[in-house]
Amino acid sequence: MSTIVKANMAGTVWKIVVSEGEQVEAGQDVVILESMKMEIPIVAETSGTVKKIFVQEGDFINLDDDIIEIE
Repeated sequence: MSTIVKANMAGTVWKIVVSEGEQVEAGQDVVILESMKMEIPIVAETSGTVKKIFVQEGDFINLDDDIIEIE
């Protein structure tokens, strides 16, 4: 079963810190957003393998946009 990590706020994707196929642990940073000159880490909610990354660095995303799929 897959889990989709969603944006918890609007902002710009500053850095993607994982890659497709990488193993991640629950609570691990997967993406860093920049909003109002602050860096906000987005974390994996579950452990697993990164199946798909839906965003690219520099993309502007909105609240609840899909960021990463973990399987």
